[in-house]
Amino acid sequence: MKYRPSRRTRRVAIATAVVLALAGMNGPALYGFASEQYHQYVINKPEYKASNGHWDVLDVPQKYRINTIHAALLHTGKVLLVAGSGNNAANFKAKSFRTVLWDPEKNTFKNIPTPKDLFCSGHTQLPDGKLLVAGGTQRYEKLNGDVKKAGGLMIIYNEDPDGPKTFPAGTLFTGKKNGKTFAAKDPVVVPRAKKKTDPATGKVTVVHSEARVYVEALKDGPSHSTGTQDNYRIHGLTGADARNFYGIAQKLSFDKKDFQGIKDSFEFDPVAERYVPVDPMNEARWYPTLTTLQDGKVLSVSGLDEIGQVVPGKQEIYDPKTKKWRYLPKKRFFPTYPALFLTDQNRIFYTGSNAGYGPDNIGRKPGIWDLKTNKFQFVPGMSDPNILETSMSVLLPPAQEQRYMVLGGGGVGEDPRATDKTRIVDLHAPSPRFKDGPPLYAKARYPSSVILPDDTVLTTNGSGDYRGRSDSNVLKAELYDPAANTARKVADPLVGRNYHSGALLLPDGRVMTFGSDSLFADKDNTKPGVFQQQIDLYTPPYLYGTSRPKLTAGTTKTLSLGQRATYGAPHAAGIKKMRLMRPGSFTHVTNIEQRSIALDFTVTKDGKGVTVTLPKDPSLVPPGWYMLNAVDGEGTPSKAVWVKVAAERQ
Repeated sequence: MKYRPSRRTRRVAIATAVVLALAGMNGPALYGFASEQYHQYVINKPEYKASNGHWDVLDVPQKYRINTIHAALLHTGKVLLVAGSGNNAANFKAKSFRTVLWDPEKNTFKNIPTPKDLFCSGHTQLPDGKLLVAGGTQRYEKLNGDVKKAGGLMIIYNEDPDGPKTFPAGTLFTGKKNGKTFAAKDPVVVPRAKKKTDPATGKVTVVHSEARVYVEALKDGPSHSTGTQDNYRIHGLTGADARNFYGIAQKLSFDKKDFQGIKDSFEFDPVAERYVPVDPMNEARWYPTLTTLQDGKVLSVSGLDEIGQVVPGKQEIYDPKTKKWRYLPKKRFFPTYPALFLTDQNRIFYTGSNAGYGPDNIGRKPGIWDLKTNKFQFVPGMSDPNILETSMSVLLPPAQEQRYMVLGGGGVGEDPRATDKTRIVDLHAPSPRFKDGPPLYAKARYPSSVILPDDTVLTTNGSGDYRGRSDSNVLKAELYDPAANTARKVADPLVGRNYHSGALLLPDGRVMTFGSDSLFADKDNTKPGVFQQQIDLYTPPYLYGTSRPKLTAGTTKTLSLGQRATYGAPHAAGIKKMRLMRPGSFTHVTNIEQRSIALDFTVTKDGKGVTVTLPKDPSLVPPGWYMLNAVDGEGTPSKAVWVKVAAERQ
């Protein structure tokens, strides 16, 4: 029988022939148009979507469009989008700080009053479902040539053991030798001095206390700078206070001034939908990492302090019950936004990933950190170890295996180098060591990785140079299968995303991508970049199947470690996996929250439900809210059911 093409095939062939003919007559413009038309035809074919997934643009009304720097999924199913001043100095000066709450299910938006500039803060999920947000921006950087007033660090000393003293912003300091006057830019509290008794002689001595504050000259111009250390008298003090309180400063100059952090901390309440102030940190921090520990307390590490220097190894712990912070007794230095994961025995695994500030030879090596002893076990084998900044790190699914992957990365600071290396380490191996995995789709800084419920990892975007310089944005994405140790390309993203971008898994199984802060808008690096406010939604291939498992809430929403619980599941016999997914909290190539935990389960006798058993290890399942997903034999996940895991009893 003679083959006869279908009506649809003939339509496509005719349309393609016409397009190609027009392209030939009208040159490059129409050829580009034809290529785009054909591309759209291909990526919208059902079979293409089923294999590669599909990207869509989220329609965000103009009044809710912001420079999204941070994003966190809340247990209400809504996503908190935080800009603060959004890396915009004009917004900072105007105190225009933005937060938007997006409901993916209803596709509605709400502006949230933002009390401080939470730009470049740290954030993490708390046991009760609130989001802890700590740190942010006190002052924007000033580059060489932009600094008009001499300034720098003033250390205020207190030799009075009877009490602390607060100095308001604007307090004046005059040098005893140089006679030059500087003003404090922020309020500062100087603690009381301490009394120390010699056990042998009983003699009591006073040990001074100190506090730091950034100061500036009162007027512009080079004549107000200083070149050497001086002792400074504090204006307004008399009598004993004038003797007990004084300032000491080194050079106060026109050097580049880095961003400066704040101590402020807030809990965002997903139910009340507002920020609630809590006790401030002991250290000001800009670019800090917050890691939830197995008891629900939070570790705060690194960041730039109130004078723009990397916090010198002073770590602190937040207790959600008391709403207070306390220092860890011993110090350990990390660069800013270090990727610090909770691992076995309440230890911390540092993958070596970080995002920004700090010397290139200190705190860069990966290892396992014991918070109790402060010991650090170096983990060797990292390829391209000198271009690890702005790399992405992820705890591979399932979390029980304690295998971590580090993807891409670049040189320290504005270094143009990037790598396509992926590195994998098994912390349960007798001698953990990184080994190379399959190469990433391109040499990339700032790639974003998201753990999916089917045990694959989606990685997307990045750029080949610092902040997308020289038009180096990477428009590629891939799915990595940890079990097979293979990666395959999937549908290309719609826009480039580099610095200040990220991605989150949503409860319905889709992935949202946000942000991008290119330095320039052209290949020749002559036009300033514009922040990418577009938010895109990726529908993975698993959502283009013919059917999808269903899961309904159980009778108990709060579960304890080791506890069993039953959930409704029609056609439960088809379920092959149950996964407990911790909601993500993403900023600056850092999402240490996300993890996927495999659950043991059995099908109920009537075949209409599943009974799951939670693991007993609190370092595997830190307390808080989780998404519970059922996954069938085709790898298709159910929509998530929210489950609260209680903290281990102390």
